[in-house]
Amino acid sequence: MAHTVADQLLEVLIQSGVRRIYGLVGDSLNPIVDAVRRSGGAAEGGIDWIHVHNEEAGALAAAAEAQLTGTLAVCAGSCGPGNTHMIQGLYDAHRSGAPVLAIASHIPSIQIGTTYFQETHPTSLFAECSSWVELVSRPQQLPRLQRIAMQTALADRGVSVLVIPGDITAEAAAHPTGLGDLVAPSAVVTPAVDRVEALAERVNRASSVTLFVGAGVREARDEVLALAEKVKAPVGHSLGGKEWIQYDNPYDVGMSGLLGYGACFEASHEADLLVLLGTDFPYDGFLPQAHTVQVDRDARHLGRRTVLDLGVEGDVGATLRALLPLLDEKTDRTFLDRMLRHHAEALEHVVDAYTQRVEDHRPVHPEYVASVLDEELTDDAVVTVDTGMCNVWAARYITPTGRRRIVGSFRHGTMANALPHAIGAAVSQPGRQVVSMSGDGGLTMLMGELLTTVEQDLDLTVVAFNNGALGMIRLEMMVAGFPSFQTDHGPADLGAIAAAAGLHAVTVTDPHELRGALRAALDHRGPSLVDVRTDPNALSIPPHITGEQVRGFALAGMRTVLAGGVGKMVDLARSNLRSIPRHPLR
Repeated sequence: MAHTVADQLLEVLIQSGVRRIYGLVGDSLNPIVDAVRRSGGAAEGGIDWIHVHNEEAGALAAAAEAQLTGTLAVCAGSCGPGNTHMIQGLYDAHRSGAPVLAIASHIPSIQIGTTYFQETHPTSLFAECSSWVELVSRPQQLPRLQRIAMQTALADRGVSVLVIPGDITAEAAAHPTGLGDLVAPSAVVTPAVDRVEALAERVNRASSVTLFVGAGVREARDEVLALAEKVKAPVGHSLGGKEWIQYDNPYDVGMSGLLGYGACFEASHEADLLVLLGTDFPYDGFLPQAHTVQVDRDARHLGRRTVLDLGVEGDVGATLRALLPLLDEKTDRTFLDRMLRHHAEALEHVVDAYTQRVEDHRPVHPEYVASVLDEELTDDAVVTVDTGMCNVWAARYITPTGRRRIVGSFRHGTMANALPHAIGAAVSQPGRQVVSMSGDGGLTMLMGELLTTVEQDLDLTVVAFNNGALGMIRLEMMVAGFPSFQTDHGPADLGAIAAAAGLHAVTVTDPHELRGALRAALDHRGPSLVDVRTDPNALSIPPHITGEQVRGFALAGMRTVLAGGVGKMVDLARSNLRSIPRHPLR
């Protein structure tokens, strides 16, 4: 039997394959932290404590680990402010579908309800950012409650929060730990036969079809491409779907949404039928709100972004395997070829903004930074991306390979996520190249985590897009017709700060020095940072904007707005055009 409740907590984690806890030590966590110390660390079969400088970063790091490994990750926060710091990262984890167990320590159990020092109500506090949250009020509730918490996090692909007062963790364990089998969900949601038949009838009847896919096609890439071939459908994607479907895709028409590019918007609106596959794409204004069907394993997603002609509950792969034999093969490529041509033309048009002497432009174009970085990345690199303009540059320049991973706060949209996500990636993926695309606004929010990279001796590279401005917020103001205000603060000397923290650091102001600086940082053993002074006026506009938004740009008197380059995607578009059959009469 475990000696204390804290020891028992660790025994259950170790049984379940957990090897580390991300967190910041302190008061109510002390019994757990001491149990970690006595466990001897992961190298001796125990648990490592990954010390961070803010509990938010710990939760974000755990979220990245969970997304990359598909297994349970763990973070912890002390009572009161420790818990409230942790909330931001847990929101990100929960909305990203990352199985995370958060250990939220609490004030002494006999003080609960007395407005004691640092008292909060964690079960209420964490309710909105978790699938499960419960208070442990006596040792007899363990290890059962902990196993329920862990299993729920895995089953729901979300956050579970175990709230436990510090004095309870110091008490003797009441029950033997025993053994428990933690089960990761692997069952396939099989669609109803009548729904698949109804879907087939609609696809067969449609004269033109567009597929719009999200991260739910991760295990169904072959089936999606087979469907596109059979019905001659262009394939667009959300940012979450980009890494799974874009590479080597002869039907690719780009991405929709605020970060979008290419012909995806037109293909979605002009098709006779839009088929949504494994996506909970939130921007309903970019969907036609008509002639749409949707397939998703989670029935709660069906119809909540757009009105549907038909909804199908089922795994994308299972649904398409059942659907394909029921479809008539279409022979008319007119719509597909027109969208592919439009896509290539759109990319050719915007690529000029990027290619006009960009290697000589000062301040450095952020598009150029992202493009060069893409060329220097390994095929299986993990790239973490700050919310804001870095999302745009990653969406348009980081080329999927089928092995690269792109991790960001794509659903919660918190700033400062990229560096903590990179910490979780580097800790859990040793030997793999890890790069954080950090905006200066996000990086300076959690700058203390630069110290974490040094203290943990992590192999990661921070590429800081340092434009001295909150670029995305400035763009949002301009779209709304407001002059930018309090968005420009001037570039901080991030290179000097990183060097002082102990990182290999270099500052780049000359674009001709960029590639060498990136290469040296990526090759460096340990943490590194490249501080690139980028153009604050290089902004991005979506592929479709309303007249009201255009007037907003004019009212704001914006000096430079670029449609944005597209990196290697223009090469894919060009090669797809070459595959279009020639029809002399068309």
